[in-house]
Amino acid sequence: MDQLRQIEAFTAVVQHGSFVKAADRLNLSKAVISRLVLELESQLGTRLLNRTTRRLSLTDSGASYFERCKQILDDLAEANAEASATSAKPTGRLRINAPLSFGNLHLAPLWGEFLKLYPEVELDITLNDRMVDLVDEGYDLAVRIGRLQVTSMVSRRLASDRMVLCASPGYLARAEPIRSLQDLAQHSVMAYSYASWGDTWTFETADGVSETVTVKPRFWANSGDTCRAAALADQGIILQPAFLVGEDVRQGHLVPVLPQYQRPPLDIHVVYPSRKHLSGKVRAMVDFLAQAFQQPGWA
Repeated sequence: MDQLRQIEAFTAVVQHGSFVKAADRLNLSKAVISRLVLELESQLGTRLLNRTTRRLSLTDSGASYFERCKQILDDLAEANAEASATSAKPTGRLRINAPLSFGNLHLAPLWGEFLKLYPEVELDITLNDRMVDLVDEGYDLAVRIGRLQVTSMVSRRLASDRMVLCASPGYLARAEPIRSLQDLAQHSVMAYSYASWGDTWTFETADGVSETVTVKPRFWANSGDTCRAAALADQGIILQPAFLVGEDVRQGHLVPVLPQYQRPPLDIHVVYPSRKHLSGKVRAMVDFLAQAFQQPGWA
């Protein structure tokens, strides 16, 4: 039980960015929060936080430990919520935000089934690739792709996907051969504007060796569909998730480039503001999506 309190204190400090805010969140004093984190570090035999007079930051050990701790607390909260709110009936309007391409391709076919299961729920779906603020903009939950930011949001992993470096056979037939990752710097690239890696693309070999190349895009688009369309029109190389281009690759419309190089997989999560007094409609949707993506169609 003491370690659980320590983990709660440590997680709150990371999520809220300070000992003072964590103390307010947990209704404890700053001194108690500091003591709990110090006890946790002592018990683990490693420093989890770098402390200066101006800011806090996670150590490498702290970053990985935080992810595990957050998952433990999420799982515990979910178990508690299931035990106390199993009778909550799904009803009312449910506002959902999701990425545009993923929403159209892989979520849209699911909404009808959900409405049949829960006839008293109304769905209000917004699709865009902008990182919305769920609380400020009034969303009940969101589907997000990629690494989650450190926030107080609750998350549940739905699936993972791989990134595919590819181009059309027509482009590859007329372009210079691509024999190494560095050759990409001389090729036409269609870049996704919201990609966190920008124009610096890092890959790993099967042996775990990391290699980076800086590409020179011909254009940028805030839509993966636009990048895909440009690639299909023989305009260059794209780096897009398999859920978007997997079928094109299977049909031969796009061809993998340098398949011996891979990027880390993309995790797909459903996130929502809080488990406290979780409504029946949100719980129903979270469970529904988790079930729907047990075996993703792009895998």
